[in-house]
Amino acid sequence: MTDLVVISLEAWDDVWRRNQHLVSRLLERDPALRVLFVEPPADPLHDLVSRRRPAGGFDPTPAAGFEGRLLRFRAVKALPRRIDRRADERLARAVERAAAAVGMRHPLLWVNDPDGAAVARLTGWPTLYDITDDWAAADRPAAEIARIRDDEAWLLSHAGAVVACSPELVRRKSGGRPGSITLIPNAVDVEAYRAPRPRPADLPPRAAVYVGTLHTDRLDLEVCEATARALGADGRLVLVGPNALDDTATQRLCEAGALLLGPRSRDDVIGYLQHAEVLVVPHVVTPFTESLDPIKLYEYTAVGRPVIATPVAGFRDAADADVRVVAASDFPGAVAAALAQPRPPAGRTKAPVASWDERAAAMRAVIDGLARA
Repeated sequence: MTDLVVISLEAWDDVWRRNQHLVSRLLERDPALRVLFVEPPADPLHDLVSRRRPAGGFDPTPAAGFEGRLLRFRAVKALPRRIDRRADERLARAVERAAAAVGMRHPLLWVNDPDGAAVARLTGWPTLYDITDDWAAADRPAAEIARIRDDEAWLLSHAGAVVACSPELVRRKSGGRPGSITLIPNAVDVEAYRAPRPRPADLPPRAAVYVGTLHTDRLDLEVCEATARALGADGRLVLVGPNALDDTATQRLCEAGALLLGPRSRDDVIGYLQHAEVLVVPHVVTPFTESLDPIKLYEYTAVGRPVIATPVAGFRDAADADVRVVAASDFPGAVAAALAQPRPPAGRTKAPVASWDERAAAMRAVIDGLARA
């Protein structure tokens, strides 16, 4: 394997997700590997409508580290699909041109975003479909759900290899064909999360901390508001991560007393987790969240802090004595009670947790099999 094109659901930035953890380790272990990391396309018209500064695309650009073997690329979606019916084809051709421009003639294709089906159709490159979320079960407009289902059906039928991060995704997507999907769950950089970090200067005393993207697909806003109010003067609900909420939802949380700190780099996040009095998971329980294998489960487990979670997948069945699962109605009181407890002593035994090194080895085996096919 020397060339890999990754169609990602997220940009390559300081907030690391599954793609970045796995790709970085593959690059570290294979000095001949080159990766073109395709970020979600810029959508300047949507940015303007949303009153954001329009983002632009960029040609393949070396990312920091990896000696130029990791190249980021972002195309531009000039018009929405309802106006330009060939928008996906144009984006796919942009990816094909970008790969050719850096000398990738016959790469392998790793699709995380179902929209990447357009690239697979156009190019015929050997394709790995890595399923990390059941977007067909998310709360989206009907036309978007229909497109996701069509793309995913094509990928499940035509990809040379299919991987999923949770047993539930394997069950839903395998179509009753045992062994057709390889289970590769998420993980954590165990050593990094267990090395002591200083307390972040903006972390309030007595903090109940949530780390992750703030999005209504996952967050239960009513539970968050009630929890922030229940803590009162005795503590603070602190939300760390990119904010994908609208202005109204953001204002509701702030008025309830929650502190929204925004995104932090992958290294800085560790300090917030280690120094929280309690870590929280105020998630909704929906068909979408039931499909997930939350990375935060592994991160929370690695730092060994008390955890209060609603009964969502992953946390509901966690084999970790520090994790307490409660109903949404009991969540605010449980968090307040946890904040009132003495802080557990340092140096105690933490629950075992899987590492990204293990997962990268499993993904490499799948990719090698695809390359040989």
